[in-house]
Amino acid sequence: MPFSAEIVTPGPEQTQEVGRGIGEQALAGDIFLLTGPLGAGKTCLTQGIAQGLGVSGYVRSPTFVLTTRYQGRLTLHHVDLYRIGGPEEAWDLGLDEQLFAGGICVVEWADRAAGIFPPEALWIGLDHAGTGDHRTISFADWPDRCGPLLERLLGAFPPGKKVGS
Repeated sequence: MPFSAEIVTPGPEQTQEVGRGIGEQALAGDIFLLTGPLGAGKTCLTQGIAQGLGVSGYVRSPTFVLTTRYQGRLTLHHVDLYRIGGPEEAWDLGLDEQLFAGGICVVEWADRAAGIFPPEALWIGLDHAGTGDHRTISFADWPDRCGPLLERLLGAFPPGKKVGS
């Protein structure tokens, strides 16, 4: 998946800040597909998205329950595919209901079922960057439907900007 924009954050608070920007600008039907190694900040970014949507309470990784739902300005469907064996298992979970239920959907470990997502979804890659808590957040080229959101987000967090530094 080629990525077209990148933001570097020095810690979890700034990763959440980027997520807040995504959540504040998200529209019903947006799908965010998160990839990256353990500890790269997928849940941290999702917590920020939830804050931007006005979700109250703590958002935790649904690794063991696989899917959770939170209510804010829009419903947040939070899915974690870490424990699944492939795309077939994702469908067996009822993933299609999460993706197309209205609100927005955030899927952690989306690369474990890459072939089943609609083309209008945004792929976001997270990774460790350098030393300490620095994270790189990379955004794939977004299809036309979601392009304005990415433009607004990158207006607030220009590519290459080190957020919070």
